[in-house]
Amino acid sequence: MTAYLFDDRNIAWQPLGDFEHLLYAILDVDDENQIIDVLFKFAANRQIVLHRHKVLNKTFVIQGEHKLYTADGALKEVRPTGRYTNSLPSEEPHREGGGDIDVIILFSIRGDGLLYEILDDEQNILATINFADLKALYLTAGKPS
Repeated sequence: MTAYLFDDRNIAWQPLGDFEHLLYAILDVDDENQIIDVLFKFAANRQIVLHRHKVLNKTFVIQGEHKLYTADGALKEVRPTGRYTNSLPSEEPHREGGGDIDVIILFSIRGDGLLYEILDDEQNILATINFADLKALYLTAGKPS
């Protein structure tokens, strides 16, 4: 079977603050059902910031390998292109990243209020991301056409 790369040249990728190795593009915000659909792009062979998911995240790997790491940086799981996953809220912090090419993942984030906790290496909370934060980014960046 022929392997293909996802053509993402028409996606308006945005940096998320000062977080390294991570770009995003919010596709939709559904206030009524409390769902945010967002594309994330994690750099190849890099790890993003340590964090916790505080709500249900449904993910679909569009391109590359979605790698998950423990808080100490050890590889925990590899999700190949085409993998769909329901990730329940968890107190276990982790990092994520791409394999040999940038990974592109569709996240369908389900829940209002606190979505993510951003942590330092000692697992102290540095920042939080909530529904209102992502909605504001969506409204500021403009809705995709």
